Amino acid sequence: MQNGTWLPAARAIAPFALTDHLGQPFGNARLQGHPSLLFFGFTHCPDVCPTTLALLSQLQRTQPLPGLQLLFVTVDPQRDDPVTLQRYVNAFGSDWVGLRGADPQLDSLLHSLSAVRFVQDTPGGSYTVDHSSTLYLIDGKGQLAAVFTPPFALPALESDLRQAARALDQ
Repeated sequence: MQNGTWLPAARAIAPFALTDHLGQPFGNARLQGHPSLLFFGFTHCPDVCPTTLALLSQLQRTQPLPGLQLLFVTVDPQRDDPVTLQRYVNAFGSDWVGLRGADPQLDSLLHSLSAVRFVQDTPGGSYTVDHSSTLYLIDGKGQLAAVFTPPFALPALESDLRQAARALDQ
């Protein structure tokens, strides 16, 4: 893999309960039956998030991993209400599922994937959120199979996901 690292053995993801951008419950059961690529971010992110989502949307058009579900989990549920989240993910295409939840539910998923987020106050009374920019590949059994770390390049991710398609079929 060029950008990714396979885990020696797929790892279970702790139970979690979020809500998708259409208001439907989303938990471990909705990870079953197809691979998923999960990214943590937030709609006010000025650079990494929109760049990564645009790249993944472009990647999805080539279908290197058939049936791939793209998941965007907001790390800023206070500002990313359901309407904002839906508008944001739809801007990147209809393949995206936006997810949000209260801090305790979000923290459980972050911890399970060894991801981090830090809320940083900014001048003027606002804040920003620093977060992991890793991509998490979840297999059709709902287990973490691989992680991809930046910087991301479209050809490398396509190659990695084609390799994942072969590996996950076995």
